[in-house]
Amino acid sequence: MRNPLSKKVKTIQPSGIRKFFDIVSEMDDVISLGVGEPDFDTPWHIRDEGIYTLEKGRTFYTSNSGLKELRIAIADYLKRRFEVEYDPLHEVLVTVGGSEGIDVALRAMLDPGDEVLIPEPCYVSYLPCVVLADGVPVTIELKEENQFRLTKEELLAAITDKTKILVMPFPNNPTGGVMRKKDLEEIAQVCIEKDIYVLSDEIYSELTYGEDHVSIASLPGMKERTLLINGFSKSYAMTGWRLGYICGPQVIVEQMTKIHQFAIMCAPTNSQYAAVEALRHGDEDVAQMRTAYDQRRRYLMHAFKEMGLSCFEPFGAFYVFPCIKEFGMSSDEFATRLLEEEHVAVVPGSAFGACGEGFVRISYAYSLENLKAAMERLGRFVGHLREWQKK
Repeated sequence: MRNPLSKKVKTIQPSGIRKFFDIVSEMDDVISLGVGEPDFDTPWHIRDEGIYTLEKGRTFYTSNSGLKELRIAIADYLKRRFEVEYDPLHEVLVTVGGSEGIDVALRAMLDPGDEVLIPEPCYVSYLPCVVLADGVPVTIELKEENQFRLTKEELLAAITDKTKILVMPFPNNPTGGVMRKKDLEEIAQVCIEKDIYVLSDEIYSELTYGEDHVSIASLPGMKERTLLINGFSKSYAMTGWRLGYICGPQVIVEQMTKIHQFAIMCAPTNSQYAAVEALRHGDEDVAQMRTAYDQRRRYLMHAFKEMGLSCFEPFGAFYVFPCIKEFGMSSDEFATRLLEEEHVAVVPGSAFGACGEGFVRISYAYSLENLKAAMERLGRFVGHLREWQKK
């Protein structure tokens, strides 16, 4: 028989995150701090709207672009929260999670050989989606000494005459790094001068601590060259509802909608109705969850300080990215031994790109009770490692 598989698909490695959680599912007494999923239930008024939608029999297809009511609510939300304006009828596409937005944007924009700049460490989907769209991924190593921000100098050094898109994964998964307005202004200047488009993944935009998130699309000259991705999974604890959106220039959104039409048809109808309720009446829910995450964030930073574990202070998302280089082992070995010896699951930093080596990702989308128990185990583990190093 001939080989049934695409050569391209065979080059793509499975997510480095899943390996550990396949093991976790077969172990007892494991505290898992690896999955980036809120531990909150979807707020009741949002669930109630989804239930009401089903009771009313609203189970039909929506338009390919999404419910008009939802697209209007998305445009109103982005204008109110981030001072960026979109035409809801022509510049907004409702997707099956933010991940679909990444996929359709890259497939709509890339020709074979076009280069896409991807700052790493970052979310695991960007690189394989570039490959599947016949683009060429070019990684930029973000540095801890720069607070894992992308600098103008790093961007300029990576640009070639084949560069078409820059991925902006901020607030960042896995580091928790953020880009302030002054940082974004420098990046925007380069993108305009070099005629580069930006794919800005802002799924954690509501989860920032200290200063509010600024969208690069809101800066002068950037809306027309930016695809803004967002969604409901993180901010509203709606991961299983599978709903996101992507906004951008009409000429690009029309082509993305065509791909979405043939591959998906439309996002889940009851999820779309629930999302309207979230955007209109969910600000207080988001604020309460953000406050809880901030409390957990500050607790973890204190715990790391107590155990002498180096960790950059994150100001976005719900992850910390402690450095484990002092122990002289790979992040995969560290995570494996921590799981085996103390039954705590974290994600090796190498799962988010080669420059994530020497770090592990810990999610604080878990209760303080679980975090405290996990930190007690982690402290004991690193204590044993240091004692072993002295021998």
